Amino acid sequence: GGFSVYAAAGGAKEVVSADISKDASEMADKNVKLNFAEYENHQTVTEDCFAYLKNMPENYFDILVLDPPAFAKTAQNVPNASRGYKEINMWGFKKVKKGGLVFTFSCSGSVDRDLFRKIVFGAAADVGRNVRIIHQLTQPIDHPINIYHPEGEYLKGLVLYVE
Repeated sequence: GGFSVYAAAGGAKEVVSADISKDASEMADKNVKLNFAEYENHQTVTEDCFAYLKNMPENYFDILVLDPPAFAKTAQNVPNASRGYKEINMWGFKKVKKGGLVFTFSCSGSVDRDLFRKIVFGAAADVGRNVRIIHQLTQPIDHPINIYHPEGEYLKGLVLYVE
């Protein structure tokens, strides 16, 4: 629920935390309540995020954070992971309002930064949304990347402006 806590702290009128894990949903709810006892506009949804996004109305969110678990734990999983990242981003682009932001992340070491960008760009093109990168994110200094182990650069993210 870290993103939800920061959204509430930033003054979001409504925050929805969706996760397939009941434990994760409960932790998100607990963390928001611990940080903002008076904040009443946080909702947790325990559901597969793909299904959740599919069922949401289009142009609903002002800001959407897509932070799935690692879809590719090994290089053999990259084709399936690529489809998963593309699908979740396609749904995200459909559900965010014009002028909205999408924060999208991957923590799959086998999906490098360039491939992740191509997947995200492909998702935007497939749903007909014009998207601009505002900022690129990577792991912090306490997760150094060894030049002999490029998969160590596993945390990557994009902050996107959706027209």
